Amino acid sequence: MATYSFSNFTLIIFFLTSFLYFPSSPPQILALNITSLLSNFPDLSDFNNLLLNTSVAQDLTQRSSLTLLVVPNNFLRSSDLAHHSNNLADVLRYHVLLQYLSWPELRQIPAAGKLITTLYQTTGRASNNLGDVNITRNPKDGTVYVRSPVSYSPLNVTLISMIKTLPYNVSIFTVNSLLIPYGYDLMASENRPPSGLNIPRVLFDAKNFNVAASMLTASGVAQEFEADEGGAGITIFVATDEAYADLPVTDRLQSLTADQKSVFLKFHVLHSYYPLGSLESIVNPVQPTLATETMGAGRFTLNITRVNGSVAIDTGIVQATITQTVFDQNPVSIFAVSRVLLPREIFGKEPMMRSGKSGSEEDIGAPPPDISLSPDDSNSPLSSPNGAQINSSNNCIRSSFISFVLLCIALYLIV
Repeated sequence: MATYSFSNFTLIIFFLTSFLYFPSSPPQILALNITSLLSNFPDLSDFNNLLLNTSVAQDLTQRSSLTLLVVPNNFLRSSDLAHHSNNLADVLRYHVLLQYLSWPELRQIPAAGKLITTLYQTTGRASNNLGDVNITRNPKDGTVYVRSPVSYSPLNVTLISMIKTLPYNVSIFTVNSLLIPYGYDLMASENRPPSGLNIPRVLFDAKNFNVAASMLTASGVAQEFEADEGGAGITIFVATDEAYADLPVTDRLQSLTADQKSVFLKFHVLHSYYPLGSLESIVNPVQPTLATETMGAGRFTLNITRVNGSVAIDTGIVQATITQTVFDQNPVSIFAVSRVLLPREIFGKEPMMRSGKSGSEEDIGAPPPDISLSPDDSNSPLSSPNGAQINSSNNCIRSSFISFVLLCIALYLIV
């Protein structure tokens, strides 16, 4: 019988090589493709098409754990949805439970029921908890019902069966009727506003946004925003009058040229329609703005994250939070923010104001090298402010583990 011997040096190399090939971080979870899962079920094609034709399909890719309640074609076609099927994104969001639920978990739900938050609740358009559903179970026959949290609501939908599950991430159930939130006006559900929404008028009517509205009107940028409403839509962040009053650089803001003010205002706008729920679950925190489209990739970007339960928007020198939804009707959403969003490219420690070219957008120079972002960097998982800290933490863990392995080998050799 053959015998094998290993030198101490070979053992050391084995341990170190094995460790160095360990991944430094867990693999990223792929975005969920719910519509692809549903495409395997022809009887669910109508519901799947509604997801694809609204912004909801994109919302779902940004979720890592959910339960979807799908209405089969025969039930869906007999509902009021058949008459108002153009823009019912919020109704569809009401069918998305923000929690993975399996059949065993549903069988353990008490008769009194359990409140589950839906994607509709995260939009901020649901009053109180009317964006939740109450899931109940009949203790006699085990039938599971989905009800409105309002006890006197006529909503009473029955779960039919589970058709698909990806454990701990996605479960898909069929139900026998469309879910309509209590008090929801199906006729008025997310109809797109007339082309060319008067954004300054919306801000004046909302009160407390007079400074921003006046700047938009005077600059003429509002007309560009209105022209950009088509297609993917727009999302606008607008500071309150108090935020402008507290601005320590008011004089510098007023001294900007017309083109610089235009870029500053465009910096407050994303060229996509995002309801609040989508912002709360945004995948890539570094977002280009309309100013990015004007000034070049990697510049004038916003970092959007969750901080203490709120949506935080970081410019590199200012961090603001969303304080309220001013307007949200596809394809335009307007959110109030606690501070004026100051781009670092203009208001950083070394403001990029070149002399000799006043009145042109060339007055605004490139960002300093230590904060510039290439197009590839903007999609990197380390593009967020915490990226360096995460990388440093991984290195510390790796170093500590190597030290521990070497110590164990040394003790083994001594013994």
